[in-house]
Amino acid sequence: MPRATVIGSGPNGLAAAVSLARAGYAVEVLEAAPTIGGGVRSEESTLPGFVHDVCSAVHPAAYSSPFFRAFGRDRIDWIVPEAAYAHPLDGGRAGIAWHDLERTADALGPDARAWRALLRPLSAHIEGVLDFTGSTLLRLPGDPVTAVRYGLRVLEQGSAMASRTFRTPEAAALVAGVVAHANTALPSLSAAAAGLLLLAQAHAGGWAHPRGGAQRIADALAEDLRVHGGTIRTGTKVADLSALDWGDPRGGDLLVLNTAPRLALTLRDVPPGYAQAIRAYRYGAAAAKVDFALDGPVPWSHPDVARAPTVHVGGTRAEIWASENAVAQGRVSERPYVLAAQPSVLDETRAPAGKHVLWTYIHAPANSDVDATELIVRQIERFAPGFRDRILASHAVTPRERVHLNPSEVGGDIFGGAFTLRQAVKRPVLSRTPWRTPMPGVYLASAATPPGPGVNGIAGWHAARTALADAGERVGLADLFGS
Repeated sequence: MPRATVIGSGPNGLAAAVSLARAGYAVEVLEAAPTIGGGVRSEESTLPGFVHDVCSAVHPAAYSSPFFRAFGRDRIDWIVPEAAYAHPLDGGRAGIAWHDLERTADALGPDARAWRALLRPLSAHIEGVLDFTGSTLLRLPGDPVTAVRYGLRVLEQGSAMASRTFRTPEAAALVAGVVAHANTALPSLSAAAAGLLLLAQAHAGGWAHPRGGAQRIADALAEDLRVHGGTIRTGTKVADLSALDWGDPRGGDLLVLNTAPRLALTLRDVPPGYAQAIRAYRYGAAAAKVDFALDGPVPWSHPDVARAPTVHVGGTRAEIWASENAVAQGRVSERPYVLAAQPSVLDETRAPAGKHVLWTYIHAPANSDVDATELIVRQIERFAPGFRDRILASHAVTPRERVHLNPSEVGGDIFGGAFTLRQAVKRPVLSRTPWRTPMPGVYLASAATPPGPGVNGIAGWHAARTALADAGERVGLADLFGS
């Protein structure tokens, strides 16, 4: 039986491990942290009984992912909220992106038609969007018409034309808050591409999250891996692959890296050209995260904001653009864009009765020591007066601390590399199969490979599928998962 050693137990590493185990490999996963999950971990970081997500919190990409649909979404108890996300504005106003596209559009008044024109063709053909964005861009799309529609909207929302799409502050903010997820200067084509995918998913499958926390995703994958003979070793840090006994590639053994690509450079006999490309791969700005334990729900001025597990806090589109452009210039705005998640409004398992958790982060310069607690509290207080009085405890992680918690987050970059237009195509190298390295038996399976950031398992599946194809086994998801 050939061996497969997987470094890193994030969702992509576990997706690759599960796929290879089902294909007949003896799989071992090595994880540096004391618990599995990488970007899908949960822990009681503030007070006992308050379950916080360590990295990702809301998972539209996982819920719509072809990998997880084949794996079996029913293995996880998903919550699909009626309100996908909310965006509070001054004066007690807010934009609400309902799962129902028509309900969302109707509430936007003069922008109803523009909202439908932007998103109905994408959400109604979400499979075509997922096909186009779910792999390397160096190929023909499976649904060319949808790919063209998507591309035209990226050109619009990723340029100065975005400021002319909507007339109301609510509609403009609803788009800007999602596009700002990309953590780059705005407007930009790459940010618009990422944002439009999320916007389409809001009205298609929805912005789902697992009951009990992100850890449920890792646990479900790990259970399947063990059922198929795989093993996981935690507390096992691998900093030098040349010293790792991972088997013999001539005998079909594999090494799969769910890590920053630079770890591959610690192998022997790395071709100079490949090494140069990996060293040139760029990382982006970081995340400065704060978790809060609350003695009640966030007292939002607009009542419907309390119905959305995801809230974008940052004011108008102009304010959000200014905040993100400040980070791109190496500083943090006094009124930062805050990405917040309040899962306990729909998930009673996340906090003691009557209490709540709030997950937040801002974008910040890489390797900085920014403690975002006070910045975030002031920004939320702006739209939820009395929030400060609800705080029982908080836990902050700076960008520099993120690096120590997870070496794959280079400089505190949670996206596995800057999500620029160049690196959407060259991720981390220009290739139709960037998951394959030139070193025999070695494959990349992290967010530094297509389709990039997001909890979807697809990069891990692509790495496993490429390795199996190189071994002469042409298999699809249905072959391994029976769907």
